[in-house]
Amino acid sequence: MAGDGAGGPGPPRVRFAPSPTGYFHVGSARTALFNWLFARQSGGTFILRIEDTDVERNREEWVAGIVSAMDWLALTPDEGPFRQSARAEDHARAVDRLWEAGALYACDCTRQDIEARTKDNATPGYDGWCRARGVERQGHALRFKVPHEGETVVHDLVRGDVHFPHSAIEDFVVVKSNGQPLFVLANVVDDIDMAVTHVIRGEDLLPSTPKALLIWGVLQGPEATIPAFAHLPMLVNEKRQKLSKRRDPVAVELYRDAGYLPDAMRNYLALLGWSHPEGREIIPVAELIDRFRLEDVNHSPAFFDVTKLRHVNGEYVRAMAVDDFVEAAAPWTTPPRAPWPEQSFDRLVFVRMAPLVQERVAVLGEVPGMVDFLFLDEPVIDERSWAEATSDTAMAEAVLAGAVEVFRTTAFEADALHAAISAVAESVGRKLGRAQAPIRVAVTGRSVGPPLFESLEVLGRPRALARVEAALGRLRSAS
Repeated sequence: MAGDGAGGPGPPRVRFAPSPTGYFHVGSARTALFNWLFARQSGGTFILRIEDTDVERNREEWVAGIVSAMDWLALTPDEGPFRQSARAEDHARAVDRLWEAGALYACDCTRQDIEARTKDNATPGYDGWCRARGVERQGHALRFKVPHEGETVVHDLVRGDVHFPHSAIEDFVVVKSNGQPLFVLANVVDDIDMAVTHVIRGEDLLPSTPKALLIWGVLQGPEATIPAFAHLPMLVNEKRQKLSKRRDPVAVELYRDAGYLPDAMRNYLALLGWSHPEGREIIPVAELIDRFRLEDVNHSPAFFDVTKLRHVNGEYVRAMAVDDFVEAAAPWTTPPRAPWPEQSFDRLVFVRMAPLVQERVAVLGEVPGMVDFLFLDEPVIDERSWAEATSDTAMAEAVLAGAVEVFRTTAFEADALHAAISAVAESVGRKLGRAQAPIRVAVTGRSVGPPLFESLEVLGRPRALARVEAALGRLRSAS
């Protein structure tokens, strides 16, 4: 038989069907996005179905995590979320129909039995031992009778026709010995009942597709309308290894909590296997919906490049209106994410610094490190930065001494400070960039950050002067 990819009449209906067995994987998010984009551009329906029948591995907090992450990405379903576990009676009726049609048989083999019998076989897998034994159905696993002859062809919108000879498909289990249907059966039943027209999912599920089509043919008959299939490319890391939950940073929640923007994450995920016809990388969501095509998805593995994601996010951060940036940064400017007491934060001070900070952060999680010197009583000195800035002790002492004098006598605004410190740098025979390093570390605690002279103006004369005097004292004591 063949999965002809015809879909059904009327507007498309697609479903995203994650299993709640861990954090929301970026690969799952990419699958959800491609389903959502296809539904939005075609006037179709996007369904969220939680495949929660694996009671040993599922946890309720993972369900909440899926829903929360999809809300964050604005991938709002038109229907659902539905629970696959709530459809147990429908699955059981389908099992009965398959049994009555003679498509299933009971199997009492253990894994050890199968391995012992087949260890020397040229073809691995189950050998059909129980196919004609007449094992009692109750209390045993149920296997599907795969035809010995012929093949099943999956017409894939991404990969073209994929042929699966039946001789290479073992009689697969559809129901466990405890009566629980496996996902391949439950998916088919749910897709039929929900009138799904397009199944868009990861390529790791492609090997299960001919099994689904065999079940579909028995339940719906040879003239059944089969959904169109599109199997999306695998996501890999920089070593071209499949992304692993244990090895790679793959949780969407991780990026959300680090301060990535949902629009940027959604934009970047769209580029994992698809590209804009004009090669653009920063693509507003309305244009994504308009230009995305399943047929343009590449079947080669897609590199999940955190560096590129960071770049895309930085572009989105810099494109924000300043007021929107201040609002977006709010969770990082209050405890527990902010390292200062809540009462120390002055929103008006942050607003003054916001345009300078916005140009220098790629993710919102970097905001506290840019402005903490303004809201802490004393800066947290990065010792490596201090050592580098004061490695030329004589120069550093002369610059800090000069800064003390400047801070006492010069108008405390950025341009005046810039001119005065430039003169100090010239007096010690150094360029301003090198000479200002001891001042920056003394005042902010770090060697990098927003522009120094604007920062000094916002910090104010008394605090800036006290910090430079303290740093000068420390340097002289060490000498």
